[in-house]
Amino acid sequence: MSDNGMTVLVVEDEVFVRMDIAQSLEDHGFRVLEASNSDEAIVLLAGHPEVLLMFTDIDMPGSMDGLKLATAVRDRWPPIKIIVTSGHRAMSDETLPVVGRFFSKPYNPSRVIVAIRQMI
Repeated sequence: MSDNGMTVLVVEDEVFVRMDIAQSLEDHGFRVLEASNSDEAIVLLAGHPEVLLMFTDIDMPGSMDGLKLATAVRDRWPPIKIIVTSGHRAMSDETLPVVGRFFSKPYNPSRVIVAIRQMI
């Protein structure tokens, strides 16, 4: 099933984790942009209005963690859907500071892809 090149931004500081989810998304027809921190993510979002969804880790180096990034994206680009993930924090969809979905690490890429399709 192809998703016609819908664009997803993956924000994850762990290179292999980022590469793995990016590859899974690309294998299912998504166009993927990658950032290793919130600062890179903001630059990419500013230059790519086609991004429909951001998939971000919470714990990252840089000026903002993933929760602050999610809030900044919600405020600046309200149409962008948000998925947050963490291997260190237990949260739920309801406890996120933004409307979105939460996945604990390690997550199943297939479940993430189903959630993305439901959201966009």
